[in-house]
Amino acid sequence: MSAGWGFETRQVHAGAVIDSEAGARVTPIYQSAGYVFESFDDGALRFAGQSAQRAYSRNDNPTNVVAARRIADLEGGVDGVLVASGQAAIAAALQALARAGDHVLTTDRLYEGTREMVRGSLARAGLEFEALPIDADEERWVAAVRPTTRAIYAESIANPLGEVADLALLGRVAARTGVPLVVDNTVATPYLCRPLEHGAAVVIHSTSKWLGGHGSVIGGAIVWGDGFAWAPERFPHLHEPRPHGAPSFAARFGGSAYGAHLRAVTVLEHGPTFPPTSAFLLLHGIETLSLRMERHVANAHAVLAALEPHPAVARVHYPGAVGDARADVAQRMLPRGAGSIVSIELHGGRDAARAFLGRLRLVSQMTHIGDVRSLAIHTGSTIHGKLEEHERLALGITPGLVRISVGIERADDIVADLQQALGGLEP
Repeated sequence: MSAGWGFETRQVHAGAVIDSEAGARVTPIYQSAGYVFESFDDGALRFAGQSAQRAYSRNDNPTNVVAARRIADLEGGVDGVLVASGQAAIAAALQALARAGDHVLTTDRLYEGTREMVRGSLARAGLEFEALPIDADEERWVAAVRPTTRAIYAESIANPLGEVADLALLGRVAARTGVPLVVDNTVATPYLCRPLEHGAAVVIHSTSKWLGGHGSVIGGAIVWGDGFAWAPERFPHLHEPRPHGAPSFAARFGGSAYGAHLRAVTVLEHGPTFPPTSAFLLLHGIETLSLRMERHVANAHAVLAALEPHPAVARVHYPGAVGDARADVAQRMLPRGAGSIVSIELHGGRDAARAFLGRLRLVSQMTHIGDVRSLAIHTGSTIHGKLEEHERLALGITPGLVRISVGIERADDIVADLQQALGGLEP
């Protein structure tokens, strides 16, 4: 971490490098595909990974490096990389761990876009996924680990119903089994939760959401620590010598072997490049993360208090809300607050959701979360629209479910808009 500074200082300064040419204080946009080699031999060294100088922007752009290091610093990690989207981050993070025939354990509460990728492209690539209930105990998780298991995957706060994963429990499973815990920390952000502190080896973000914060970029980030033991029997690719007689990633980078492989092989070969212009906007978003998250959480609590007793609302989903069976886990994992996704079930089902969303004036009806603006969507007809009704119900996606991403507008204005939109709906 940066010189022992607090979170609020690090979100402004971590990873920053003063521009050597002009002395610019704000990280410049390095809009360049490549970098001039000093000599023939210098080019060879860069491509062999034996030089600190960069070779190509596909996986090593100066603007992107600053943003990735800042996110890693805030998470308590040692380094990170940016990729083109949150989905790309999930795919790259898992493909750097597993290959065809390998097994990945997940909780049964994942964002539907992730579930689509798990049962779609990643399954076609030969990865086998097994979902355990989010409330499964430690022994059940340990018993589910196979010799071919390469990762345990979870969301710190599940989207859209807000179930909180017990990362401390999953971290103990990872330590006992030698299988790395990979956590999507998008909804919580490092301000509210830092999975590496609970035993995770890898943390993923959709930087499009709260990190960027303004709905202006699409991107993803992968961060890693250096405390996980990458055993050769599970991760032989990290221990195999590199081309041209170069030492293996494990021999050269130790606990950071995974991250080195991710950057030099997975990201370089697949090429999910993050634009430096987007990294510039992302850095500006990160600078105010703590301030925005405090406001997001406070506003979510105001929305929760207003909607829980409303006669048109059958149930409110938010960590710690009435009926939350995992409220104790949320309190342990998220002492600063549980984010700003509030999902509501309306008594009138799909028709009530249609009427409610159509009456909103301040809150925008669109697909996105983590914006400074408040947003709402009927997930059953959009994000979960490809599923059969029984599949949606099994995931808790009822016909009247509306997901609200609470923004940072004045709380009274958000609540007033939601209440007027609920007016007239039958209880």
